[in-house]
Amino acid sequence: MKQYLWSQFYRHALNIWPCIRGTGGRIYYLSSDFTLLKVKIPLNWRTRNRVGTIYGGSMYGATDPFFMLMLMEILGKDYVVWDKAGTIRFKRPGTETLYTEFYISPEKLGEVHTAIEENSEGTFTWQIQLKTEEGAVCAEIDKTIYVAKKSFYKEKMKARGQ
Repeated sequence: MKQYLWSQFYRHALNIWPCIRGTGGRIYYLSSDFTLLKVKIPLNWRTRNRVGTIYGGSMYGATDPFFMLMLMEILGKDYVVWDKAGTIRFKRPGTETLYTEFYISPEKLGEVHTAIEENSEGTFTWQIQLKTEEGAVCAEIDKTIYVAKKSFYKEKMKARGQ
């Protein structure tokens, strides 16, 4: 129950956080274990561009931080997690509400743990799709995330003089 309450508080807090709220996107579901997060981006006065479709910036901004934030919650304080890169490919205009899911599967999480156990750090890429309610893909986004053991990362930064 405690984990569920934390995830719901976290979801509400993110939805009012100015950098998320400003995109027009909203988190409408977050699992209690932080492995699944769902976002919708409605076509409205905040997200509509001059030609009547959803701004590309709203699409990207409404999806930007979530894999990083989810991994930070899942892995805990002994790890450093950085959002390293993002790429968006537009497939068709967003002329209605768009939906996407951020999912960290047990297999992918196992891949993260294995890489970190072997190398103390790793870089991982996830792909999401922004879709209409009917399933038409309007954009594909790749997110590249860096993860390291905190102790390793501190030594790495110290060696760089940072």
